Amino acid sequence: MTQNAEVAAGSRWTDQVSLGVLASSVPRDVIDDAVAAAGRSAKRSDGKLPPHVMVYFAMAMALFAEDDYGEVAARLAGTLSSWGCWDARWGPPASGGITRARDRLGFEPLRDIFAQVAVPVADQLTRGAFLGPWRLMSIDGFEWDAPDTPGNAAAFGYAGSGGERSAFPKVRVVTVSECASHAVVDAGIGGTAGKGAGEQSLARKLYARLADDWLLIADRNFYNWADWCAAADSGAALLWRVKSDLRLPVLDLLPDGSYRSVLVSPAITGKARDRLIEAARVGGDLDPGKARHVRVIEYEVPDRDGDGKGELIALITTIADPRQAPAAALAGAYHERWEHETGNSQLKTHLRGPGRVLRSRSPDMVRQEIYGYLLAHHAISALICQAATEADIDPDRVSFTRTVRLTRRAIGPAFPP
Repeated sequence: MTQNAEVAAGSRWTDQVSLGVLASSVPRDVIDDAVAAAGRSAKRSDGKLPPHVMVYFAMAMALFAEDDYGEVAARLAGTLSSWGCWDARWGPPASGGITRARDRLGFEPLRDIFAQVAVPVADQLTRGAFLGPWRLMSIDGFEWDAPDTPGNAAAFGYAGSGGERSAFPKVRVVTVSECASHAVVDAGIGGTAGKGAGEQSLARKLYARLADDWLLIADRNFYNWADWCAAADSGAALLWRVKSDLRLPVLDLLPDGSYRSVLVSPAITGKARDRLIEAARVGGDLDPGKARHVRVIEYEVPDRDGDGKGELIALITTIADPRQAPAAALAGAYHERWEHETGNSQLKTHLRGPGRVLRSRSPDMVRQEIYGYLLAHHAISALICQAATEADIDPDRVSFTRTVRLTRRAIGPAFPP
């Protein structure tokens, strides 16, 4: 792409932000339906802070993480007045009124809105979005600090053990994201302490919602027999890294350097395990509750320090035919998982700010605040992806930080009625 073409694309992108395309991903009718379904509709038609305003307010909190409630409301006041739901005589609401309005709304409407609008945004023309027929997706987790209140401590817990604990309660978020756009399309929110608080436990709730045209990429911390089976049964293709001690018998070497293998339930050992392996070797049908066919791709990443201790990476995939996805292509696709780290950084650093603690002092409001972040991030990611696709460049070449700055300047017209 020529420099002039890039400038032209950047100009169109700036126009799109200022014209308010950003919030088109959160339509008012979706908000109203979610609010009604949760039983959170306004009791008064002339209320100062009706539920749909508070949904947009939650997104605005994510965009203006450094501002207090009153300042966020003041930034929205002009737009709210143009909607006819903000009387200029009222003036900006007090922080106490905003807190009560947030409490009335709860987190459930934002959770349900996110479930409806958070969809993949790349298309076939978006660079790096697909491997053959499969959309590249990834799963990963991160943590957020919440205010140190008794409610947050009880709901989320603290990280650390043995007398060493984190300064703040930690909220764990596991997300499924589109690699090319970084758009988050599903999320699980939980704590970091106690039973069921790990990344695997949160991820387990997401597998049933995978789509059959996705290739879900995961790091080795997510693998276990039961979760692999649950994710594979969704119909999605899988490409997961596994730990080096996982037993992967070589059944058949394939022309691209990969090999056929079999995963056997860890509950099956000894001769029963051997019989399953032999059945897999000759291509026999396997009871999916006991064993699963897989294809294995192994390769070594040289140590950057040059001491000869290269890292062996072992990947397993449900894509059996190397003609559909050669080993080299799958190895390259696995490293697209790092795009998820970029998306996490966008959420935690570029929107929230480095080291910043969430502002909500109760568990439900923490969840509401996080869904506000996820909705705002998805809308910005969608805008960036659209602009990059139209300009035929990788979405990574469009600055997320610059887009956030433009969105903040255009906040008035950015939220349509």
